[in-house]
Amino acid sequence: MNCLFVGAGAIATEYAAGLSDSPLSLAGVCDLDGERAAVLAEDHVCPSFTDLQVALETVDAPLVVNLTSHAAHASVTRAALSADRHVFSQKPLALDGDTAGELLAMARRRGLALGCAPTTSRGPPQRRAARLLADGRLGPIQLGYAHAHVGRVTDWHDRPESFLEIGPLYDGGVYPLSLLVSWFGPVERVRVADALHLWPDREARRPTAPSHVEATLAFASGPTVRLTASLYAPHRSREFYGLELHGDDGSLYLRGTGAMESSTDDVQFGRLGREYTTVPPQSPAESLSYLDAVERLATSVADGTPSRSGGQRGAHVVAVCNAIETAAADGGPIPVPAHGVTSDSLPEPVVTPPGRHLPSDSPRSLRLPSIGFGCSRYRNGEYIDRIDSIVTALDAGYRLLDSAELYGNEHRIGDVLAAPGTPDRERLFIIGKAWRTNHRREHLLEACAGSRSELGIDAFDCYTLHWPSALAYRGELSRLAEKPIEQQEALTFPNDDDGDLEAANVPLSTAWRNLEETHNRGWARTLGVCNVSRTQLETILETGTVRPALVQIERHPYRPQHELVAFCHERGIRVVAHSPLSAPGLLEEPVLAEIAADCGLSPAGVVLAWNVTQGIVPIPASTTPSHVVANLAAAAERLPPEACARLETLRDPDFDR
Repeated sequence: MNCLFVGAGAIATEYAAGLSDSPLSLAGVCDLDGERAAVLAEDHVCPSFTDLQVALETVDAPLVVNLTSHAAHASVTRAALSADRHVFSQKPLALDGDTAGELLAMARRRGLALGCAPTTSRGPPQRRAARLLADGRLGPIQLGYAHAHVGRVTDWHDRPESFLEIGPLYDGGVYPLSLLVSWFGPVERVRVADALHLWPDREARRPTAPSHVEATLAFASGPTVRLTASLYAPHRSREFYGLELHGDDGSLYLRGTGAMESSTDDVQFGRLGREYTTVPPQSPAESLSYLDAVERLATSVADGTPSRSGGQRGAHVVAVCNAIETAAADGGPIPVPAHGVTSDSLPEPVVTPPGRHLPSDSPRSLRLPSIGFGCSRYRNGEYIDRIDSIVTALDAGYRLLDSAELYGNEHRIGDVLAAPGTPDRERLFIIGKAWRTNHRREHLLEACAGSRSELGIDAFDCYTLHWPSALAYRGELSRLAEKPIEQQEALTFPNDDDGDLEAANVPLSTAWRNLEETHNRGWARTLGVCNVSRTQLETILETGTVRPALVQIERHPYRPQHELVAFCHERGIRVVAHSPLSAPGLLEEPVLAEIAADCGLSPAGVVLAWNVTQGIVPIPASTTPSHVVANLAAAAERLPPEACARLETLRDPDFDR
């Protein structure tokens, strides 16, 4: 679709930078500064203009991108809409709420699309924060603090006059406002506000509007947010465009409401009573570009459904800014017209939603997070308490927990799952495992019922056989962690009179049929098996009536198990890798250090990214908070083919623990 850029300043260059990889093309450039217009137009081989009406009459461009100065936005948008052009406007849509409403009504009457920046609610860190809200982590959100420290524009902008005329609210304040409106819907009223004229006496160029504004906003959906917008506070302040939200159960911190790129520590979550934990990305995230929003608007036009949702939000944000100014001058509260704005849909779960059974004959793969967290109490043969690290993992954003009755801590995990600040149940994927002594039907059903009760869940997302072979039954295994270690060992690793492990005569096909009963009763949404060979998996596929949805195996570069992985993937069976980092000597391998240096990862991060790159879900465990976060962050990385090939040199057919 052809576009006409109106305005050829620095921001126009940012928008134009994405055109070469876009379905949009620049058909003309208009700017009162003819030289600036000509330079940009020459770069894109199109005509330039200094008169907007001439440009609209000359250029065949259905979409106008309004990149003029703040005060000119409304008049340019009105002229473009009058010429029956769709419009995307830089922020703000206007400086007057009534004018913004008129533009929106004009676009609606003419059936035209109207979009408005900022659209950074789609930025990678903002979407990560939105997922925390969708997870229900904060509980009811009642309070927030938002900052927009535009800074001393005379120090960093080549043409600061426009900023000095309008103040910080309409340029910087719109970033947190737009994001908050996208999450919570319209601001109902401005409770109170204040405006200050702060500026260094030494500065010759001074703001004509208040340079510092503070306001308390009441959103119709409940939250109350204090907004600070300032030209006086430097843009390198500790809070630049930061946002902190507080709910009954926890708090969220977002470093930049206007951020277009992602870094590991942009988002943090603080469970009530605990320090903030970094919530890193879990999948590769492309940076947001200025042109993305224009492309989406053009797509809506091409689809015959010209969007005005951006215009609605832009008009409401202008009305909020107007209400803040009124409240600062005359006192509050001041009501704010909604202009039809609504909140956006929050992100969907990253797991197969509970309640959706996979058909027993379906090859469709489970939708799982890229990485999970192992809840085993074993570490180097010793029992350790993992509960604090499990809480840290949930706070950091892990959404797959690998539990088992053998670990003996299901009741304590259940306490965590029931505690305030834990993700809603439908946002988690919980794996359970029946131990080898419970393969007989009555014991397996007893084990599943007990585990569900301890965890406080109605059903497992996947219930599995911990091992394919059976051991003799010595009694039920509830709350193993509370029993003396000698008793734990006697119950879980029963010996015969000769001191050898005592097997039970329960064939794998029988154990699987017994496991299927948990699915039939609705206690398990899907079924799986752990530590299985291809031959054993084939037995299950040939004799069972419910297909395994998940296979969990030990997998790392020493033991990649490519054949079994390929066999599973061909059949839509997800593969989960336990013990991905614990093979003795693995993390000291020189080739891992070399790849880590090349990819900007730790050796552990390389192993985890290698699994994720190959479609495997690793489930590392750690008791060190920084490692818990770093392991999760590694899941957002993808290794290049040459790095994966170098890891193949570590394969050891004779590897054994």
